[in-house]
Amino acid sequence: MNFDGRIRVIIENVDPEISRGKYPVKKTAGENVSIEADIYADGHDILSAVLLYKHSNHKNWTEIPMKPVINDRWKGEFPVKQTGMYWYTLKAWVDRFTTWQQDLKKKFSAGQDITVQLKIGAELIKETSARIKGPDQDVLKQWADSLEQAKEVEKDVSAALSPELSGLMRRHPPDKWVSIYDKELPVVVERRRALFSSWYEFFPRSFGDAPGQHGTFQSAQKLLPRIAEMGFDVVYLPPVHPIGHTHRRGKNNSPHVQPEDPGSPWAIGSEQGGHKSIHPQLGTLEDFQKFISTAAQYNLEVAMDLAFQCSPDHPYVKEHPEWFLWRPDGTVQHAENPPKKYEDIIPLNFESDDWEAMWEELKSVVMYWAEKGIRLFRVDNPHTKPFVFWEWLIQEVKKEVPDVLFLSEAFTRPKVMMRLAKMGFSQSYTYFTWRNSKYEIQEYLKELTQTQIRHFFRPHFWPNTPDILPQSLQHGGRPAFIVRIVLASTLSSNYGIYGPAFELLVQDAVPGKEEYLNSEKYEIKNWDLNLPGNIKEIISRINQIRKQNPALQQTRNLRFFEVDNEYLICYGKITSDLSNFILVVVNLDFFHTQSGWVCLPLEDLKINPEQQYLVHDLLNGDKYFWQGSRNYVELNPNTIPVHIFKVHRKMKREQDFDYFM
Repeated sequence: MNFDGRIRVIIENVDPEISRGKYPVKKTAGENVSIEADIYADGHDILSAVLLYKHSNHKNWTEIPMKPVINDRWKGEFPVKQTGMYWYTLKAWVDRFTTWQQDLKKKFSAGQDITVQLKIGAELIKETSARIKGPDQDVLKQWADSLEQAKEVEKDVSAALSPELSGLMRRHPPDKWVSIYDKELPVVVERRRALFSSWYEFFPRSFGDAPGQHGTFQSAQKLLPRIAEMGFDVVYLPPVHPIGHTHRRGKNNSPHVQPEDPGSPWAIGSEQGGHKSIHPQLGTLEDFQKFISTAAQYNLEVAMDLAFQCSPDHPYVKEHPEWFLWRPDGTVQHAENPPKKYEDIIPLNFESDDWEAMWEELKSVVMYWAEKGIRLFRVDNPHTKPFVFWEWLIQEVKKEVPDVLFLSEAFTRPKVMMRLAKMGFSQSYTYFTWRNSKYEIQEYLKELTQTQIRHFFRPHFWPNTPDILPQSLQHGGRPAFIVRIVLASTLSSNYGIYGPAFELLVQDAVPGKEEYLNSEKYEIKNWDLNLPGNIKEIISRINQIRKQNPALQQTRNLRFFEVDNEYLICYGKITSDLSNFILVVVNLDFFHTQSGWVCLPLEDLKINPEQQYLVHDLLNGDKYFWQGSRNYVELNPNTIPVHIFKVHRKMKREQDFDYFM
């Protein structure tokens, strides 16, 4: 037989284990990885189990004891302190010594003769002593001799069950008949920006030195201090490359183009260059790098749009016609989603016979901009390119530039979105934009935070984008904008806005569609960001709250609480040490005041039901003393439709009230 029948412990149903261990769990430096597994054996012997982990740069495993939870389910966790790849597996065995201690205690309590039992224990200790070296060897020999020569029963039993002896034996687990899980499972650890970020998107060309004048990187730099003051940490720019002329789209995506129409930035490539070039009207490569360095001075990181598609005028079309699909009439296949046509864009043909050279060229595009200082890429429509391509590209890039992060902009079928996340995208756009009712929001967020998805899919919430003006923002007025940004920024630790349009509450849509009327994608806008009615101050306050409260800097700690009104939604986030607790209540009715009773599980939250506790609204400064599990809330959308409470769980003295004022 090619197995040892004396190995009795079963290890199965390890969680997380993504796609049978093919893909990694996602974490950021400083987080813990929590592992659970079913661990059991025949009979009634006590088991021991350890979680083993190591960074890919290290040879030796570190062991962490696991603890039984319930029904043969065991749990353990380990810290990940540096970026890169970690590995983990599990080991378990029948713990003969602890089982012996348990039996000894039972027999002694029952008044049975334990002379032989003590000798059995001495033998177990001798076995351990014989296979180790160092100071512990001699100490264990002394313990064994003492038990063999047992004379004072009570004293000897007490010694046999002592923490000192138990600790020594735990320090030297057995080296035979040990079950080891048959896989080493991966964890990819990225920098903190992957977990917590606030993105602001704008078109540099709309911020010229004069109204109607095409903006440049130099003129757009004037917006950076303002974005930083608002509390954002990422500036995301649409494509900055030359824009094609052939079939250029005019205002409102019209095929009728005027000479002054700038075209869509996503129609990449002209005689002035392609994906490694800068649109001349924006400036030079040096101007772009100056924009990046200036942003950094304000603690802003620049995210670049990565759109692997071409204008018919892109140099690739002439240099590599084999990379495109040509129709029987000799014309190149443009992008389309019948009956829609996007004739200003032609997709790359990933089934080309020259696919390997094309892959290498696309990788070189990413590496080119990484060398220029870009570490964030928002990837346009990744679901329209092969999965295997993205898996290869991301792995290849991260080998050379480990701190690069990729955001997947894939509004598509759920399984496709999940696959892209598994394969390496650091963050992902979601369906949040279309989740509006209490039921929809709760069910969707439970899926994202309470199922296996939470281990590899980092949701990035956007209430609007240049492509999407949802119905809620078209018809809900100012309350809708406040509600949607509060939901986005507090439900998810990663969120972003298409900035100018959101700040100014732009709600004019193409009739019957969720698209901006007079979209900035096709024209230069003249934004006056100081127009009356803007919500800059509210956005700034929300970002400040996020930065000051660690509970909001993660997503998986989300928990919903009961409130007896279907138009009110209540949820909270709390740090693992309970030191920071944020409670959010939102009125989803943009037109009417709604009220209800919030019910909190005080025992879980370690709040004394007999004492008052303070809830401090961080948006408007209001403070309330609550007591007990049920408390009343009322939200008028015409004033402020949300509460973002910081919950102070303990009030020690009456004087503490002054501290919170």
